[in-house]
Formats: sequence, C-alpha cells, structure tokens
Amino acid sequence: MLAGMIPDDAPAAFRAATVCAGFQESVGERGDALALRTKGGAQEVSWREYGARVRRLAGGLAALGVRPGDTVAILLTNRPEFQLIDSAAMHLGAVPFSIYWTSATEQITFLLEDSGARVAITEAAFAARLDLARKGTRCEIVVRAEELGALEAKTPPPGWDFDAAWRAVTPDSLLTIIYTSGTTGNPKGVEITHGNMMHELRALLVGRDIGANGRSISYLPHAHIADRVAAHYLPMMLGSSVTTCPDPRQLFEYVADVRPTEFTGMPRVWEKLKAALEARFAGEPPERRAAIHGAIAASLQKVKLEQAGQAVPEPLAAGVARAEAMIFAPLRDKLGFGETRTYYVGAAPTPREVLEFFHAIGIRIAEVWGMSELSCVATAMPKDRIRIGTVGVALPGVELRIADDGEILVRGPIIMRGYRNNAAQTAETIDPDGWLHTGDIGALDADGFLSIVDRKKELIINSNGKNMSPANIEARIKTSSPLIGQCCVIGDNRPYNVALLVLDADGARARGVPHDPDAPEVKAELARAMDEANSHLSRVEQVKRYAVLAAEWLPGGDELTPTMKLRRKPIARKYAAEIEALYAE
Repeated sequence: MLAGMIPDDAPAAFRAATVCAGFQESVGERGDALALRTKGGAQEVSWREYGARVRRLAGGLAALGVRPGDTVAILLTNRPEFQLIDSAAMHLGAVPFSIYWTSATEQITFLLEDSGARVAITEAAFAARLDLARKGTRCEIVVRAEELGALEAKTPPPGWDFDAAWRAVTPDSLLTIIYTSGTTGNPKGVEITHGNMMHELRALLVGRDIGANGRSISYLPHAHIADRVAAHYLPMMLGSSVTTCPDPRQLFEYVADVRPTEFTGMPRVWEKLKAALEARFAGEPPERRAAIHGAIAASLQKVKLEQAGQAVPEPLAAGVARAEAMIFAPLRDKLGFGETRTYYVGAAPTPREVLEFFHAIGIRIAEVWGMSELSCVATAMPKDRIRIGTVGVALPGVELRIADDGEILVRGPIIMRGYRNNAAQTAETIDPDGWLHTGDIGALDADGFLSIVDRKKELIINSNGKNMSPANIEARIKTSSPLIGQCCVIGDNRPYNVALLVLDADGARARGVPHDPDAPEVKAELARAMDEANSHLSRVEQVKRYAVLAAEWLPGGDELTPTMKLRRKPIARKYAAEIEALYAE
C-alpha cells in the first residue's frame, strides 16, 4: 500500500517491507555519512559503523538467549546506545520496548511482568532501581549501556546467522510495545508491528514530503511514540542523523548545536520559547524594540489574512518580506532554525495565538494528531496548506469518521495489533469493522481537516449542563504568563470553573521575580494573567477562582503522567481540600 505514491527519488528504505530491511537499505546507501551523535560531536557514529555495531550487538543478545518474539526492556536516557541496542534487538526479531526513566520501582515491576522480558538494558543511574524492580520477575539479565562493548564481543550461538535473522522478520512481526502512561490504573501495552510502522513512515513521507539526509534531535523519552517515530524510525528510513539530548531543559542549546532540519515540540516547548523571545524583545533598545513589534504586527496581519483565505495587499506583503530578510530570518538562524524545513506540534491543544506568533516569524508549525494506538499520528497538514486551528487531514491510506456522539474513529494499516495481554480492552477499543475508538471528540470540515475538541472522558459538564474542554481552557491560561507552568481546571458538575496553578521556575527567572506564590509581584502577575485568559474565554468557560500550589508537578509523579498529561482524578483527590476551599469562598 502507498507503494505507487512514493516519489521516485525517495530513499529505497521506504519501499522495504520491514523496518529491519529499511535500516539495511540506509546502511548500504549512506555509508560514512553521520547517523548518531552527541552534542558538539563528542560521540559520532556513521551509518556504516551503526550497521556493524547493530550486527555485533544482535549477536551478543543472541548469545544471551534472546530469540525472535522475546521482549527486551530498555531503561535509558537519550543516548546513542538506545538506538544501537533497540535496532539490534529488532534485527533479531525480538521486541524492544522502553521504560520511562521517571518510573517508580513498582511501575517498572509491572512492565517487566506484563512484557515477560528476560533481558534488560539500563545505565548506571538506574541500575539499583531496576535490580529492585525485577525481583520475582523473569528478568534475570541486566546489561549496562556503559558495557555494551562486552556485549558486542560475545560469540553468537553456533549456526546463528544475522542476515537470516532479520530477513525472517515479516510485516506482521511485532516491532515494539509502547506502554501508554495512562491517567489511571496500570499502563496498557500497545503492540505495533513492522507493517504498522512502515505504513506510518510511508504516509508521513507522502503526506508531508519530508526531505532525506536531515538532522533531528532525540529529547523526548524513548518510551514516547513521538520520539520513536521522529527520532528513531523515520531518520532510519531517511538516512538522517540523530543527536541525542539527555536533558530536555537544554533543548535549545542542542537546537543551536544541531541546526535541525525537522523539529517536533510539545505545546509547552513552543509556549516557553514564545515567552523567552518576548522577554528578549522587551530587553532591546527602544528603536529596535519598536521595529520588532511593528514587524511582528504586520506579519501577524498577513498570517490572519492568509488563514482567512483573503488577499494580502501588496504593500503589506512587501513590508513583511523586508522584515523577513532583516529581522525574522536572522532571528531563526540565531536560534538554530536557519535550515529547518518542517516544524510540528502535537499531544495537547496549542492556543491559536501561539501558532500565529510563530507563523509570523517564519516558524510555520504544523499541528498533528494521533496516539500510540495509531503508531503515532493519523493526521498531518498538507505541506503547503497549514490551517491553524485544525490538526490537518488524514494521512494517505487512513480513514477518519466522526461517531454520533462526536468521538473520532480511525481505520487503516496504522492501527495497533492490540493491547498486550488485554484482549477485552482491545475488543472495546477496536470494533468488529476495524474502527479504532480514540476517545477524542472532534469535527471534520468540508475539506477533510480535523479539529479536536477534547478527550471524551475529560469534558467538563457544569451544573447547568454546559459542555466545555478543560484542556483548551488550561492551554489559554498557561499561555497568558510564563510564570504558569501547570494548570488544572475543575468544574465538572460544579456551578463554575476553578483552577489549580503551579509556578514555572524558568518563567520566574525570565520575569525576574521570586519563585514564590506569596510574593506580591507574583500575585499581581497571576491576577493579570488570569484576567487576560478569561477575556479570551466564553463566560461559562471562565475561571472564577484559583489557588497557587507550592508543590512541583513532575513527569511520572502524582499529578502528571510521564508524557506530561494531567492525572485529573488523582489531582482531584490529592488537592480536594484546596478545591473545596475555592468553592467555599
């Protein structure tokens, strides 16, 4: 499927039947070109070396007894060793899967038990936690990333053949398991086949016309499907290089170092960059500051006209062109985006004004939509037709339908094989006609562009029966000030909405104020921000009262999943007293 749509000049890897076969095509085509690196080039691996090391590591894993269909657990920060070991296991016909490094001991134990992994790869920082977690499980062998050389040196079993092993992998073979972080209960193991992933990658190539031989940054957790696709499988097919960033807080240092050709950022990444740029502009001398603000205002006007399908007056177009040459292009170059071809955002709502701001300065972010169960994304923007406020159109070969209750249904080759060890949940999610029930509420316009409302189970219905999206309200509030790091809106079956806020330490530093909810200047800024956010919301959506928590919400903690989604029910239980106080007032 899609074979006839792949451009003639596309890398041969996209015509391969499996991810293993695609990898081998890239190794043969790219040779001494760069494949993996760390910041500043401290560690560099060519495609030829990548292929050779994968061959040796696969032999080492085989020596440990790993066989086709076996699972291999990986608990690593973002480092080249992940790509090496994951690819090696894949070539064995084994099933590598990643564990969030923020996972608690009992969570790791569940994943080891559910997956049945006998071998795990980790690094020194997590070894003690993993050893504690694997007690009583089948996991009996642990290899540290710092000792991969010893694994490469092992002698494979007699008669074992690397090429025969990866050639035996078929499109129906299991490629990986993505354990969804879940807002309640244990994670569900999403089983993705080689066929699922190859269709996803081909569809992205055809739908977005992504260029080959690029540069990307791996900074999201490896257990996140977005990192698996954007910084592992897709570069593998494109013959691109990947630079690993072990600390997401240093992301923009890596952008300046890598100068990526493709860049994916979660909404919070873009919101914080916008706040940082606005703080930078505010610090410019008066004449320069006025020129920048004038240029952005003119470019915003142009963006809004284009989005509305209206003609752009020639004087406005000429003025924006001058601003592009004198202000915006140099700014992007200084950030490290001077050679970036495509920008993406997904996973949560992004306020329209954030997207318009970046489009105005030449960073044309395209929203995408998907989930682990869909092998990553099911929709994307046509390359030259970004429609702000939507998440694009269905990828080639993917069908979308809106159910009677507004739920988005998806059908096509990207749909997971099922949930591991959970046939009942699989049957509940994928109906007999092959439609996957996503749990998201959305709408399709006449041109096939999809708009997302919210998660079906997270919609707020107040005591007057009004429906609203908490995620959209929260996104608006967080955008109103860099001081607001997290926000949870409560209002289900209540007379009005309230919010719990958590301060952002970086935002406080950028504003030059204390990271203290009781500081007068912080209180004043939050009051201003809430007034601004409410001015953009309908009366029923507005937040009437809010509390600023002294706590810090960390990924994988009580309040946030490892992918930064709110755990709404645990938050409601943990902060019940604070919430009731807001309504009591």
